[in-house]
Amino acid sequence: MDEELRALTERLRAEAAATGAPGARTVYDRLVATGDLDELAAVLTEPGHPLWARELAAFRLGVAGDRRAFESLVLLLNHRDPPRCASAAHALARLGDPRTARAAAALATNELRVAYALHPVRLLVELRDPESVPALITTLERRLRPHDPHRRVALACVEGLGTLGDERAAPVLNDALAHPVLAEAAVRALARIPGQR
Repeated sequence: MDEELRALTERLRAEAAATGAPGARTVYDRLVATGDLDELAAVLTEPGHPLWARELAAFRLGVAGDRRAFESLVLLLNHRDPPRCASAAHALARLGDPRTARAAAALATNELRVAYALHPVRLLVELRDPESVPALITTLERRLRPHDPHRRVALACVEGLGTLGDERAAPVLNDALAHPVLAEAAVRALARIPGQR
């Protein structure tokens, strides 16, 4: 069991137990143990399943490369609870669905949901898709406005653009140098872009 799955199962085991619902532990144990992808997919489409069960099913389907998990994982990627976002990003990165980068870019650049953009930004970096750099540039440009409260998102964009090393990011990274919270990371990011050393 990899570390991400272990953290997810421990968190969801506690969440299932905390509900006090009869049979929750049995359902949890079945979803952890089953190798039947159809059974997991049914949890995403049948009514009445709690969020923890849907998250567990979507995660397991995602890491198995089953695209039936895509919509559920995208919803979880945009959740207000950071651990759910992190688990969804992990699964989406392994899903192999060509729609993933577009969805992550839409979430990262949605100003109404910018408080939840950290994991979509990190996912874009991991995917290294053609949509990644433009979305990160757009998101970072907006974070450079005076008194923007989303510093963690801005920092993730700076670091991500450095990781991707695309020369299109140089102008916005140079602008980030003027922001004390971002300056050090921007220097490192620029050093990774050809011609900016």
